[in-house]
Amino acid sequence: MADFVELWTYLSATPLFGLTATLLVYVLGLAIYQHYDQTPWLNPVLWSIVALGSALWWLEIPYQRYFAGAQFIHFLLGPAVVSLALPLWQRRSELKCHALALIVAALGGGIASALSAFGLAWWLDVPQEVALSLIPKSVTAPVAMGLADSIGGIAELAAIFAVLSGLIGALLARSVFSVMGEGVSKVAWMRRGFALGTVSHGIGAARAIQVSHQAGAYAGLALAAQVVLASIWIPLLLSWW
Repeated sequence: MADFVELWTYLSATPLFGLTATLLVYVLGLAIYQHYDQTPWLNPVLWSIVALGSALWWLEIPYQRYFAGAQFIHFLLGPAVVSLALPLWQRRSELKCHALALIVAALGGGIASALSAFGLAWWLDVPQEVALSLIPKSVTAPVAMGLADSIGGIAELAAIFAVLSGLIGALLARSVFSVMGEGVSKVAWMRRGFALGTVSHGIGAARAIQVSHQAGAYAGLALAAQVVLASIWIPLLLSWW
């Protein structure tokens, strides 16, 4: 026990703290998630955020000290996203056959997601800056922050909304697809993955990969499509509004 306390005291004062804590919490969460047959509400990303956030608050550790170590994981996000291109390359013949349908679905899904959130916020009389921050919620967080900032929203809020959208999608996807009667054929996995990537970006793609490589490949495609399309239509639409 004394050794553990000494180790904790040492790590908490060094940049290694953020990296070590993040890896330990996520690995533990992943083990529990897999032990219980990947039950959606045990999503390791969700519980890692809860555990790390609670620990930082309870131990009064500044976020900057935590991120000094955890930024190595942040750096790896870029190569991880790029690696999603490999399964798409392996399915390039399928993409050619469904290219038009996928583009229409990505555009329609992105617009529906953004306008439904904005419409609900407007109906609830939410302040305009907050409502505008909701529009890019289905785009991956770094891009959502830039988009929100460019249309008059609040970048920090946009990041929170994007993460929440991803987590909610990852948690509810299985139930929603079951209610819709979506099967488990190859085409069904394509639809499941593309839908999840459209509304839940990287977090949804991570969930899709865990369930099916086919779904994960199309979730990654949807993630990239939302980044490109949303970066075009959101500023364009808001410039007319």
